[in-house]
Amino acid sequence: MKYSIGRVARGFAALVVLIHAATAVAAEIKVLSANGMREVMEDLGPQFERATGHRLTITFATLGVIVQRVQGGETADLIVIPRQGVDRLVKDGKATADTVTVLARAGIGLAVRKGAPKPDISTAEALRRALLAAKSITYLDPAAGGTSGVHFVAVLDRLGIAAEMKLKTILHPNARAAGALVANGAAEIGINLIQELIPLPGIEVAGPLPGDLQNNLVFAAATMTGTVEAAAARALIDFLHTPEAATVIKAKGMESG
Repeated sequence: MKYSIGRVARGFAALVVLIHAATAVAAEIKVLSANGMREVMEDLGPQFERATGHRLTITFATLGVIVQRVQGGETADLIVIPRQGVDRLVKDGKATADTVTVLARAGIGLAVRKGAPKPDISTAEALRRALLAAKSITYLDPAAGGTSGVHFVAVLDRLGIAAEMKLKTILHPNARAAGALVANGAAEIGINLIQELIPLPGIEVAGPLPGDLQNNLVFAAATMTGTVEAAAARALIDFLHTPEAATVIKAKGMESG
């Protein structure tokens, strides 16, 4: 009997999960996750719990906030954040290097109110014109520690329009706030991670930031140093790295691995 490589891989992934479920005592796993992985974790988390019997407590925040909290002494079993944050915590001895696993990749995009004309942002010059023409824009407050806001400030500097845009910018604390601002017309354009914009009601993604103005984020997971639930946390990493998880990740607007 012949089997496709894909079916074999999926079968192996399912077997791994079943082995963990059968051999491990049900654990309470504390996860610190970046907002950019919220949609993925809220979808896959319950699936993992049903498959293994483990229970997840997930706290979502920006990269900057999570790193600050961990460095300040907060403990967890697993982190799911952009790779630069993982590497920093590994260097600080807060995360375990040999468990670091890349899960997804994502880019930053621009959104408009649903039904509104989508501006041309296919080139740096087109993006510059679109931003200057907009009556108002919104993006994540860089002070909140989110990567998209920090990066977009640098984009405005590169385009040479930081001063002009400052007067018509509404900073927001998270993607959902950005979606509401664009949906109700308070802001004409919203900028954030594409996977955070896609599920928000009342808005549409016009496209990604063009060319080298883009910031392709790599999200990774790692177990925290000293966790007593290392095996359960490792099981969650394995689950998030299965072909089934990759399907969910792609459906949320990201690239797996």
